[in-house]
Amino acid sequence: MKKTLIIGLLVVFVLISGCTSTTTVTPASTTPGPTTPAQTSTEQQVNIKDFNFVPATAEVPVGTTVTWINDDNVPHTVTSVSGSFDSGSIDAGKTYSYKFNQAGTFEYSCTIHPTMPRGKVIVR
Repeated sequence: MKKTLIIGLLVVFVLISGCTSTTTVTPASTTPGPTTPAQTSTEQQVNIKDFNFVPATAEVPVGTTVTWINDDNVPHTVTSVSGSFDSGSIDAGKTYSYKFNQAGTFEYSCTIHPTMPRGKVIVR
Protein backbone atom coordinates (compact mmCIF):
# COMPACT_ATOMS: atom_id res chain seq x y z
CA MET A 1 0.00 0.00 0.00
CA LYS A 2 2.83 2.40 0.86
CA LYS A 3 4.52 1.61 -2.47
CA THR A 4 1.30 2.35 -4.40
CA LEU A 5 0.92 5.69 -2.60
CA ILE A 6 4.50 6.71 -3.43
CA ILE A 7 4.08 5.74 -7.10
CA GLY A 8 0.76 7.65 -7.26
CA LEU A 9 2.33 10.76 -5.77
CA LEU A 10 5.22 10.56 -8.23
CA VAL A 11 2.78 10.31 -11.16
CA VAL A 12 0.82 13.31 -9.88
CA PHE A 13 4.05 15.27 -9.39
CA VAL A 14 5.22 14.50 -12.97
CA LEU A 15 1.83 15.48 -14.39
CA ILE A 16 1.75 18.75 -12.45
CA SER A 17 5.30 19.68 -13.37
CA GLY A 18 4.50 19.05 -17.04
CA CYS A 19 1.64 21.56 -16.88
CA THR A 20 3.78 24.51 -15.84
CA SER A 21 5.40 26.87 -18.31
CA THR A 22 8.46 29.03 -18.20
CA THR A 23 8.15 32.67 -19.27
CA THR A 24 11.20 34.68 -20.18
CA VAL A 25 10.82 38.42 -19.74
CA THR A 26 12.89 40.54 -22.11
CA PRO A 27 13.37 44.15 -21.01
CA ALA A 28 12.19 46.83 -23.42
CA SER A 29 14.82 48.48 -25.53
CA THR A 30 16.17 51.73 -24.11
CA THR A 31 17.36 52.87 -27.52
CA PRO A 32 14.88 55.38 -28.95
CA GLY A 33 13.43 54.51 -32.33
CA PRO A 34 13.32 56.84 -35.31
CA THR A 35 11.15 59.90 -34.85
CA THR A 36 8.88 61.63 -37.29
CA PRO A 37 8.90 65.42 -37.30
CA ALA A 38 5.66 66.96 -36.06
CA GLN A 39 3.27 67.77 -38.86
CA THR A 40 2.00 71.33 -39.02
CA SER A 41 -1.74 71.29 -39.38
CA THR A 42 -3.11 73.13 -42.40
CA GLU A 43 -6.70 73.05 -41.19
CA GLN A 44 -8.38 74.74 -38.24
CA GLN A 45 -11.97 74.45 -37.12
CA VAL A 46 -13.99 77.19 -35.39
CA ASN A 47 -17.46 76.41 -34.11
CA ILE A 48 -20.23 78.99 -33.91
CA LYS A 49 -22.22 77.95 -30.87
CA ASP A 50 -24.49 79.85 -28.47
CA PHE A 51 -23.68 83.12 -30.27
CA ASN A 52 -19.91 82.69 -29.75
CA PHE A 53 -16.93 81.74 -31.91
CA VAL A 54 -15.12 78.78 -30.33
CA PRO A 55 -12.20 79.17 -30.05
CA ALA A 56 -12.42 82.95 -29.95
CA THR A 57 -8.80 83.21 -31.13
CA ALA A 58 -7.12 80.72 -33.46
CA GLU A 59 -3.37 80.82 -34.11
CA VAL A 60 -2.39 79.14 -37.37
CA PRO A 61 0.53 78.99 -39.81
CA VAL A 62 0.37 80.69 -43.21
CA GLY A 63 -1.50 78.49 -45.71
CA THR A 64 -4.03 77.17 -43.19
CA THR A 65 -7.66 76.77 -44.16
CA VAL A 66 -10.02 77.76 -41.35
CA THR A 67 -13.49 76.24 -41.44
CA TRP A 68 -16.29 77.79 -39.42
CA ILE A 69 -19.15 75.43 -38.54
CA ASN A 70 -22.50 76.93 -37.60
CA ASP A 71 -23.63 74.81 -34.65
CA ASP A 72 -26.34 77.33 -33.70
CA ASN A 73 -29.95 77.07 -34.82
CA VAL A 74 -29.89 80.49 -36.52
CA PRO A 75 -27.84 81.84 -39.44
CA HIS A 76 -24.57 83.70 -38.81
CA THR A 77 -21.86 85.36 -40.90
CA VAL A 78 -18.09 85.33 -40.64
CA THR A 79 -17.11 88.78 -41.86
CA SER A 80 -13.59 90.18 -41.63
CA VAL A 81 -13.41 93.62 -40.01
CA SER A 82 -10.93 94.65 -42.73
CA GLY A 83 -13.16 93.29 -45.50
CA SER A 84 -10.71 90.58 -46.65
CA PHE A 85 -13.30 87.80 -46.35
CA ASP A 86 -17.06 87.49 -45.93
CA SER A 87 -19.00 84.26 -45.71
CA GLY A 88 -22.41 85.68 -46.39
CA SER A 89 -25.19 84.01 -44.41
CA ILE A 90 -24.22 80.56 -43.05
CA ASP A 91 -27.35 78.57 -42.26
CA ALA A 92 -27.54 76.31 -39.21
CA GLY A 93 -25.46 73.15 -39.74
CA LYS A 94 -23.53 74.65 -42.68
CA THR A 95 -19.87 75.65 -43.00
CA TYR A 96 -17.65 78.35 -44.48
CA SER A 97 -13.93 77.96 -45.22
CA TYR A 98 -11.22 80.50 -45.94
CA LYS A 99 -7.52 79.92 -46.65
CA PHE A 100 -5.12 82.37 -44.99
CA ASN A 101 -2.19 82.90 -47.38
CA GLN A 102 -0.47 85.76 -45.57
CA ALA A 103 0.62 86.49 -42.02
CA GLY A 104 -1.37 88.91 -39.92
CA THR A 105 -4.14 89.28 -37.39
CA PHE A 106 -7.64 89.00 -38.80
CA GLU A 107 -10.58 90.03 -36.63
CA TYR A 108 -14.05 89.00 -37.73
CA SER A 109 -17.64 89.29 -36.57
CA CYS A 110 -21.17 88.21 -37.35
CA THR A 111 -22.92 91.05 -39.17
CA ILE A 112 -26.36 89.52 -38.49
CA HIS A 113 -25.71 89.68 -34.72
CA PRO A 114 -23.45 92.70 -34.12
CA THR A 115 -23.55 92.25 -30.32
CA MET A 116 -21.96 88.82 -30.68
CA PRO A 117 -18.30 88.73 -29.48
CA ARG A 118 -15.71 89.03 -32.26
CA GLY A 119 -13.35 86.26 -33.26
CA LYS A 120 -9.72 86.48 -34.30
CA VAL A 121 -7.34 84.47 -36.49
CA ILE A 122 -3.62 85.09 -35.95
CA VAL A 123 -1.60 83.85 -38.92
CA ARG A 124 2.15 83.38 -38.37
